[in-house]
Amino acid sequence: MRHRLHIRPARNYAQPSTPRNRVLYAGLVLAMIAAGLLLRSSFMPLPHVVAKYGGDALWALMVFVGFGFLIPRASTIFLSLMALTFSWGVEFSQLYHAPWIDAVRGTLPGRLVLGSNFNWPDLPAYARGIGLGVWAEWRLRD
Repeated sequence: MRHRLHIRPARNYAQPSTPRNRVLYAGLVLAMIAAGLLLRSSFMPLPHVVAKYGGDALWALMVFVGFGFLIPRASTIFLSLMALTFSWGVEFSQLYHAPWIDAVRGTLPGRLVLGSNFNWPDLPAYARGIGLGVWAEWRLRD
């Protein structure tokens, strides 16, 4: 008697099974903005390291989800690479100082989006936030 080996098809991590729900992703972006602002506010007395790097991770997660909103059919891997490139690009751009960009960074929206000073520990915090988004998509979407 011959036994057949039944192999489950591999899960396709490169392409999502269905497009992302833009309404859901827009809501998630807004929720992450609110959570990040709350995390860094004086309303939550957290240790500085938690507020700082937790806020950075949430910012990068918001970038990942924002790209998911903009490109709902893109693969999770593609979105994660875009979000990581964008987040790290913004961080490395903080090494550049010119009067015009420093004036933008001097405003609240400019500081929230562009930051102000390069800080290398932000890089792994961004990767952790994006990693959380990748994990959640793979866990919840398929």
